Amino acid sequence: MQLDLLVVGSGVAGLSAAVRAAATGLQVGVLSKAELSQSATRWAQGGVAAVLSQDEDSTDLHLADTLKVGAGLCDVDAVRALVDEGPRRVEELIALGAVFDRDEEGALKLAREGGHSTARVVHAGGAATGAEIERALVDAVRDTAAAVLEGWFALDLVVDGAGCAGVRALDPDRSVTEVRATHTLLATGGAGQLFAVTTNPTQSTGDGLAMALRSGVAVADIEFMQFHPTALHHPAMPRPLLSEALRGHGALLRDASGQQFVDELSSRDVVSRAMTARMLEQGVEHLWLDATGLEAFDERFPTIAASVRAVGLDPTSDWLPIAPAAHYLSGGIITDLDGASALPRLWACGEVACTGVHGANRLASNSLLEGMVFGPRVVEAIDRGKARPEPTGAMRPLLGADGGIGAVRLDHERAVPVAAAPEADQDPAKLREDLQRAMTAGAGVLRSAGSLAATDRILRGIGEQRGPLTPAWCELYNLVSCGRALLAAAAAREESRGAHTRSDFPGTSAALCHRFVL
Repeated sequence: MQLDLLVVGSGVAGLSAAVRAAATGLQVGVLSKAELSQSATRWAQGGVAAVLSQDEDSTDLHLADTLKVGAGLCDVDAVRALVDEGPRRVEELIALGAVFDRDEEGALKLAREGGHSTARVVHAGGAATGAEIERALVDAVRDTAAAVLEGWFALDLVVDGAGCAGVRALDPDRSVTEVRATHTLLATGGAGQLFAVTTNPTQSTGDGLAMALRSGVAVADIEFMQFHPTALHHPAMPRPLLSEALRGHGALLRDASGQQFVDELSSRDVVSRAMTARMLEQGVEHLWLDATGLEAFDERFPTIAASVRAVGLDPTSDWLPIAPAAHYLSGGIITDLDGASALPRLWACGEVACTGVHGANRLASNSLLEGMVFGPRVVEAIDRGKARPEPTGAMRPLLGADGGIGAVRLDHERAVPVAAAPEADQDPAKLREDLQRAMTAGAGVLRSAGSLAATDRILRGIGEQRGPLTPAWCELYNLVSCGRALLAAAAAREESRGAHTRSDFPGTSAALCHRFVL
């Protein structure tokens, strides 16, 4: 089957695009290495930030909050598109059947989260927002897509004279097959599995980002890995996330001595740095979230209540052990405001993309919104005949246009193609753990030139190992590619900005208020 659009990935961004594409009459296929429902979207608890009421709020205020958290690197036009189109996309999702929390009079409940100046975040089931959005979109895609390829692992982009023509993939029988399409949309999510402690599912291995790097497609802002401050300190993977909605409703952060030490409603980077510093100072592996003062906890936050009670904790009486966990990659494949990449007919949206919306740090609950806004924008651009990027958004400096955030290209060792060997001397799961430990120690919340260089040497050695062409080995190679690119960008950014903190460069430098492009 020749597809008009191949969507690689099954989170909110890709599925939003697939639903819109089918509605416009395009032959759309969705390729996912797991079941459609097994994406990072499913685990998203925070909600969707959108100005659904004009009472004490406005899109200008939402824009200002986003720019503030982005620490000087947001593209204003991209943020404007996000906040202006967001409310309509939420309404469309409700029309698809998504059920959000409402009060006794039927009005949507709005919560305030860290970094937001007012309450504008809608939730489903208290903290099951991602699962509800995923359910509604999966149902719609299964009803409308021309092809749903579950259990297919995308290996690399297929590139011809016209640009991207699809992907090479391992099918469920582990045969290499080309899946061709006029347009290809990467919506493969982030790379949280670079780190030992993450809120991301095991599938978040940077596959789309690595494919782009191997094909020479420009990426940026990947030094900005956001760490969520309040992940439950427990061996589960992904780490159960204790949503910012808890702090928005009055939960308190306490150190090992029981003392408050930071403003609970500060942005994620501020809270994560404060927590890491206090943990190092006190020599402990976790701190505490005190939610004992919240009323009707189980009714308001049933998903969180189930998670913490499953490990033997009572949120109404116990302080909850917490530690920062890798959560969201703010950068990715550079796109224009319609999601077009530097490679014709290759598009990107969601966490794998760098639209310029998040800058150096993502505002809480803007991630689901980004997927809901920019996924459909891709389809609208394809529908009007677009195939190449325009000088808008984060793409502006790459195409030589004036204005916006500047870009500096980095010399970087190109990610090598995946090379297979008949047999392996090493266990890819063990190598993955080695990589995750190295990244957590050397490129986590706090970084330095020495720690970054030492980590790169470890990743280089892991990348030289060879194994058979299986998803486990391919994910390992993808993590090495993404990790080394992140390390290169983090080493070049000799300052602390947003989600990137250098212990050897604690201040912010005006001279580095630009993107590093690989």
